[in-house]
Amino acid sequence: MTALYILIPVALLLVIFAVWLFFWAVDSGQYDDLDSPAHRILFDDDDPRHQAAVKQAKHEPTVKDHD
Repeated sequence: MTALYILIPVALLLVIFAVWLFFWAVDSGQYDDLDSPAHRILFDDDDPRHQAAVKQAKHEPTVKDHD
């Protein structure tokens, strides 16, 4: 019975910490983009078309090849 006097407050502190950690992760943007990491593994990093798409997604100017 005396162990409950220790375990219940410890459990409540862990729950409060887990809830705080979840809200911190949401506020810091950890869950903003859930689809890109799953699709990123499908592309070859050395492919020039993939690099151009990454630059375009980041709003960086792309270098166009001249004929």
